[in-house]
Amino acid sequence: MADYYDLLGTARDADPDTLKRAYRRMARQYHPDVNKDPGAEDKFKEIGRAYEVLSDPQTRARYDQFGEAGLGGGGAPDMGDMGGFADLFETFFSGFGGAGAGAGPRRRGPRQGDDLRLDLTINFQEAVFGIEKEVQIRHLETCSTCQGSGAKAGSGPTSCGTCGGAGQVRRATRTPFGSFTQVAACPTCEGSGQVIADPCGACGGQGLQQVRKKLRINIPAGVDSGTRLRVANEGNAGQRGGPAGDLYVFLSVQSAAGLRRDGINIHSEVTLNYLQAILGDTIEVDTVDGQESLEIPAGTQPGAVLTLQSKGVPKLGNPVARGNHLVSIKVQLPTKLNAEERELLEQLAGHHTNKGHKHPHKSGLFGGLFG
Repeated sequence: MADYYDLLGTARDADPDTLKRAYRRMARQYHPDVNKDPGAEDKFKEIGRAYEVLSDPQTRARYDQFGEAGLGGGGAPDMGDMGGFADLFETFFSGFGGAGAGAGPRRRGPRQGDDLRLDLTINFQEAVFGIEKEVQIRHLETCSTCQGSGAKAGSGPTSCGTCGGAGQVRRATRTPFGSFTQVAACPTCEGSGQVIADPCGACGGQGLQQVRKKLRINIPAGVDSGTRLRVANEGNAGQRGGPAGDLYVFLSVQSAAGLRRDGINIHSEVTLNYLQAILGDTIEVDTVDGQESLEIPAGTQPGAVLTLQSKGVPKLGNPVARGNHLVSIKVQLPTKLNAEERELLEQLAGHHTNKGHKHPHKSGLFGGLFG
């Protein structure tokens, strides 16, 4: 779908009054009752959808940040069922005032602000032990100039001139089956029956301003990729005294060289030479706590897994309980031997063969050694 600002022919920093004037101009140009060109009706619907999004500060903020994807995939409304923009055309261009339009105005109460999402990448060590991170977000806050009223100091809301304070507009349509009247919420005052005649210059009458804010996010020990943290009341501010939304932080954890996480356990590999595996040894291995000593028992086989207790990941919500660090053993055999090494190994292989088998040591050096 085309960019909403391009559809209305405005800049991205256009104020609400500029958006409204642009919408009225474009709506009149492409309204199906006026423009009979092919595609005019589709264009009219797109213009309506664009203004519907950009005229609301909360949906406009989501669109500015995420584009169409930030609106939840909503498409243009079905004009045939709603009739709302036909009413809007009638209201703007024929001077209809709905003072006697059925039920009274729909007074708008407090409206909760939208939740926001922040994607944050942290390293392996930070995920294991936790950290406090400073982040910067953009969200809507209550206008500090008008305190959220949307009106300039010393002024207040007045009766809507479009609907005469009724909060509704209607349009009579003649069909072969008779005359029908369609009723819809007034698009100027959004059904409240009141408008801000002298809007606040700081927020354009919306009562909200988009600001940048620094936050310190406490990331607990044991988080992993996909963990979601909730920061209460740091989403968009509510309108008309409504509560603010929340900020949800989605974490992504970078990998660490040589370490692999599986739940609260950590896996790694070490390579021993064949003498270390046969005779045993004590080696140093890298863990999230730094280097730790690992005892290699004599006769350790390739593929064996040795455990460093409580050197894994703290359990989320219970950092005292930690997983283990599991070390997989690989054994590297020599590809070349000098004469002295070969003689010693043949003596060992012959000794081993004479003790455990009746076969001569020619049956195989390493067969005798590990058999």
